[in-house]
Amino acid sequence: MSLFTGTASYYRQFRPGIPEDVAAALDQAAPARTDGPRRLLDVGTGTGLVAEALLDHFGDIIAIDNDADMLAAAESALRPKLPDGTRLSLVESTAEDFVPPSDWKADLVTICRAFHWLDQAAVLARLDDQVAPDGVVAIFGDSSFWTATSPWKEAVRDVIKTFLGEERRAGSGTFQHHNRPYSEIMEESPFDQVEEARIPVHRTWTTESILGYLYSTSFAAPHLFGDRLPEFETAVKERLADFSEGDTFPEENEFLIRFGRRSRR
Repeated sequence: MSLFTGTASYYRQFRPGIPEDVAAALDQAAPARTDGPRRLLDVGTGTGLVAEALLDHFGDIIAIDNDADMLAAAESALRPKLPDGTRLSLVESTAEDFVPPSDWKADLVTICRAFHWLDQAAVLARLDDQVAPDGVVAIFGDSSFWTATSPWKEAVRDVIKTFLGEERRAGSGTFQHHNRPYSEIMEESPFDQVEEARIPVHRTWTTESILGYLYSTSFAAPHLFGDRLPEFETAVKERLADFSEGDTFPEENEFLIRFGRRSRR
């Protein structure tokens, strides 16, 4: 069973997409190409949110994920939006096992909201053979509800803990925290020249979108609640009512992007 079993439809509908400012930063970080299409490798694509944001900037895209339901949702969402001449390949694979076509090198690798699930050093080492000499690896994401500190999010997190326990769930197991900054891990990899960018984002949520987001996560997937799911929904709605009379919940978040390039040796 995947960590995200049963979440694909919620993920596609309720996970926040990639803001234009983030897409622009990714586009600008990757090398330009005049002798062929720019190539994007999106690792842990999920339902294709990153690939979707970059469709107009890369002519040859490979997006990988190990969850077939996620890839099916990505296919349905992305294929109708594909610009003329753009190639999109959706591949069911882990990052640790993926092998691109023999003549294929990525100009940009994106790993969004997924690096914590990977064998990080092994994946970065493996990418050394999959990335163009002047290519870039971008590891990025925004803060999840579990780690955020706003009062209404803390209240929602407390409800989850009441139903599922104090430890953050990861499907049927518990989440294993990574204590080292990603930049340090990258500095020990082939992509050891690391730059960071922080891009703020403001969102407004409703009770429906909050519940939908929760059901897209590995720590609050619907199946984890069993027959207590309706009870959980009621409890979340009751707690959120304490924070808004108009069912609007503001969020200040940010995307932290770490760009890794090879040293010039």
